[in-house]
Amino acid sequence: MSSTDYQEARAALLADPATTGRPRRTALARLTDDWLAELFEQAAPPPGTALIAVGGYGRGELSPRSDLDLLLLHQGGDGVGELAERIWYPVWDSGVALDHSVRRPAEARTVAAADLKAQLGLLDARHLAGDAELTARLRSQVLADWRAGAAQRLPELRELGRERAERHGELAFLLEPDLKEARGGLRDLVELDAIAASWLADAPREGLADARLLLADVRDALHLATGRATERLSLQDQDQVAAALGLLDADILLREVYRAARTVSYAGEVTWRTVDRLLAARRGRGRRPFFFPFNSGGHRVAGRGGPVREPLAEGVVEQDGEAVLAQGARPAADPVLPLRAAAAAAQNGLALSHATARRLAAETKALPVPWPTEARDRLVTLLGAGRTCLPVWEALEAEGLIGRLLPDWERVRCRPQRNAVHTWTVDRHLVETAVRAAALTRRVARPDLLLVAALLHDIGKGWPGDHSAAGEVIVRDTAARMGFDQDDTESLALLVRHHLTLVETATRRDPDDPATVELVAKAVGTAGNLELLHALTEADALATGPAAWSSWRASLVAGLVQRVAELLRGTGTAGAPAASTRVEEERLAVEAARTGEPALLLRAETAQDAPVGEPMGVELSLAIAERPGLLGTVAGVLALNRLTVRSLTLGELDPVGAGPVLLFSWRVAAEFGELPEAARLRDDLRRALDGSLDTSRRLAERDAAAPRRRGIASPPPVVTVAPGGASASATVLEVRAHDAPGLLHRIGRALDAAGVRVRTAHVSTLGADAVDAFYLTDPAGLPLAEEAAQQVAAQVQQALR
Repeated sequence: MSSTDYQEARAALLADPATTGRPRRTALARLTDDWLAELFEQAAPPPGTALIAVGGYGRGELSPRSDLDLLLLHQGGDGVGELAERIWYPVWDSGVALDHSVRRPAEARTVAAADLKAQLGLLDARHLAGDAELTARLRSQVLADWRAGAAQRLPELRELGRERAERHGELAFLLEPDLKEARGGLRDLVELDAIAASWLADAPREGLADARLLLADVRDALHLATGRATERLSLQDQDQVAAALGLLDADILLREVYRAARTVSYAGEVTWRTVDRLLAARRGRGRRPFFFPFNSGGHRVAGRGGPVREPLAEGVVEQDGEAVLAQGARPAADPVLPLRAAAAAAQNGLALSHATARRLAAETKALPVPWPTEARDRLVTLLGAGRTCLPVWEALEAEGLIGRLLPDWERVRCRPQRNAVHTWTVDRHLVETAVRAAALTRRVARPDLLLVAALLHDIGKGWPGDHSAAGEVIVRDTAARMGFDQDDTESLALLVRHHLTLVETATRRDPDDPATVELVAKAVGTAGNLELLHALTEADALATGPAAWSSWRASLVAGLVQRVAELLRGTGTAGAPAASTRVEEERLAVEAARTGEPALLLRAETAQDAPVGEPMGVELSLAIAERPGLLGTVAGVLALNRLTVRSLTLGELDPVGAGPVLLFSWRVAAEFGELPEAARLRDDLRRALDGSLDTSRRLAERDAAAPRRRGIASPPPVVTVAPGGASASATVLEVRAHDAPGLLHRIGRALDAAGVRVRTAHVSTLGADAVDAFYLTDPAGLPLAEEAAQQVAAQVQQALR
């Protein structure tokens, strides 16, 4: 076949509408193989020479404008230079781009050892013409070199990938992505093939072949549309490429590209975690040979003694740096388990293992509607983890679990935003906003509402019309499904409906005009909603991109918020919460007052009592004559018994006129799903109260013995004194902190050391955040002086560091 014949046949193939996609790439490679083989034979090659396709051409597929990567392999002798020229010149004359080299086998291996890219190209070496045995020997030697040097080359390969991602960004989010070099693109697929060739690990294959096919088809269409060997899917070419692929428009094209890129990126994350783990194990074993047996399901079998498994939550443990299911976990019977596992992983800075995510997707049933309280709390905990939420969220999304939890998510998934201000797709922007909001949770009294509103504020972009109005409708349905009550649902709907109100008003209206302030005040309704909307506005802007938020915008919004807050101030009422009037608790108070001994009422839920999908819990009522340090002592006993405080109401009664009795109403949950025996809990409470059980020492010993895990970078605790109008008869101390075992115990001890009385308290845990309010007086029962109140706040702040 002459060069002219090749060019004509090639042009006819590319113009044939009946041959597209992979069949066309394969046919083009075969046509080129035949032409090059004929050129080689016509050049009268001496014995001991071979023509080899490497790189992309070596994989047996050619895109319309791909280079030809060729290696002329020889064993020495005269005439090799002339042979190369007789092959290369016709290729150059044909107009096809050529990347070529001429080497002996030893030279090829030496270059590969020094140049990782050259070695990767040789991994795909494919014989075209000449001495086939020579090609086979080189291929065998290169693969052996690659496998023997995997411990050194794979970290180098990973670093190359990171550098590419830094330069070219993430394919799944770019408006003009590089299909080959961006993270999640075709080059990453080559990396995954190279890892598989090392025999060290293999990528999860679900959806990977389809992703490879889609990206290659898009590149083919791009080459034909532009007539150039470009990999960048520019805005001006997207409509033409979409039409060539039979897609409705450029947005659908980008969504398909983004989905494929996410599949590749997720496969890469999973595979590199496996590589890192195995290489770390090899370093720990020295340079001796190492083998990790695998079972039929592809999971590594434990060595002697088994893997170390540290509990994270009920049914969830840490193993090999990942969150996995405990051996006794039953996903089919526990619909909250996916969210519990995800929250535990994110809170501990761990990845959710691929096998665990797949098992959860395959076996877990849908959550009941409305969701159990624990499910809602675990979602809030996951979002509140900040940046460590992102890889866990991606794992859930890759297995389809997010779509099950949030049916409207699919409409925004991979949806591009054709706006230069936006950095992310709609769905990733929503998660990024939640990540930003996690750093602002100390500014609001309801961090759970802030985080859920951040996740859903743009959910209406999947529908026609004003996305804020559409989002309001969607969020009402979603909030009700999640189990929020009517008031919280209304707050979430308001936040979504008005998430642009503050920034638009502050930048487009006169904030000094009373009418402007009144308009915003009417929209938000309450100071609590204003506080949430301010934090959501900032989180939304920060997650949008660098151009969406500035110190100027921040100051305008803050000024507007201050004016609205001043208008709203005083319209609400605040006061100390009323004591419980339940008959049982009043009886306990009378008993404690008459006997001088603690009176307890303990109700442990059974598996039948517990709500569907929620862990078994305990309702504990305790009445006891007031004494110093009572709050910290009782909280310490609960922490010692691994009971997590979900809520507490602390009130004060004087039922028989003999002096005040404190009445605690606790709602707690077992940290790992197993409740302590009621008798033991009752005994521990009594011993702690009479001083024979030192809860502080026991908690310190347990904390010292606990393994140190990677935690999240949670915001620091915030302790503030509420404005004077919060209560007429007490000083209100507000504490917002990351929830942790013993947190309430430390707060109680600090208040005791400050010499103040805790008259009433409201303690709640929202996801991973504790939001507590303590009504304090001095020993005489009067509110604290301003200076004294600030000193108490500082002491509590110090105790929580």
